[in-house]
Amino acid sequence: MKVLVKCFSQVKYAIGSNELTVTLKPGSNSADLETMVREQSAGALDDVTLRTAVNKHYVIEPVLLEDGDEVAFIPPVQGG
Repeated sequence: MKVLVKCFSQVKYAIGSNELTVTLKPGSNSADLETMVREQSAGALDDVTLRTAVNKHYVIEPVLLEDGDEVAFIPPVQGG
């Protein structure tokens, strides 16, 4: 199944893109996807707490993903 990943702020810079299309095994959840994104960041996200939104709704617990879902990883808001 394919899932669209939206990357914001630190995630975008760590991954090098604001969007990714990721192929996952059926039965994968949002936590599995977060682990994959963190691994792809080569440690740049190790100390960053991320909020997760699936299909534009924030989730706290891991959510089973389906083909075509949109998942956003949102780091803490930064100001200046």
